Amino acid sequence: MKYLLACAALMLAAPAFAQEAPDRAEGLAAWDRIFTVTAHPRCTNCHVGEEGEPMWQGLGYGPEAEHGMNVRAGESRIGAESIPCDACHVTSAAANTVPHAPPHIDDAWRLPPVELAWLGKTSAEVCTQLRDPETNDGHDIASLVDHLQNSAFVNWGFAPGAGRSVPEGTLDALVHDVTVWGAAGTPCAGDQG
Repeated sequence: MKYLLACAALMLAAPAFAQEAPDRAEGLAAWDRIFTVTAHPRCTNCHVGEEGEPMWQGLGYGPEAEHGMNVRAGESRIGAESIPCDACHVTSAAANTVPHAPPHIDDAWRLPPVELAWLGKTSAEVCTQLRDPETNDGHDIASLVDHLQNSAFVNWGFAPGAGRSVPEGTLDALVHDVTVWGAAGTPCAGDQG
């Protein structure tokens, strides 16, 4: 009888076991895939620091090429100090079907906040940055996932069209990995744990 009761208790608890939080190793593996995306030139070329110099690295324009026309997004992050991003980049929902043409997104073109600079940063630096709302534009994991799912920029990054390179994986995979990383406690390599 004790055996039957123990089996019944285990069977009832099985769903709870299946829903346990991912462990540190799963979280670190998810982070590695996240960093592969954040380190891709499609992302780092706009995730630049205070200098506001968007790049064309790794996109066929040269190894360290700055964005064309000497664009500096400056403090405004929209290029108001030099040439506004939307002088070439188009705010529209039109498809990006013409190779080498200025890209379209259904949002106002701008660089991400300085706090989200990724260009030249290590995995540990970006990991530490993204898990802290003080350095990730105020996001907890739920709002970070929401941002990934709803940002026109993020969506364009995975589907820029016209033969442009894209990060490894899919947007759905990135959302899944951020969710796993968050559920695992946002571990970063080098943390004590």
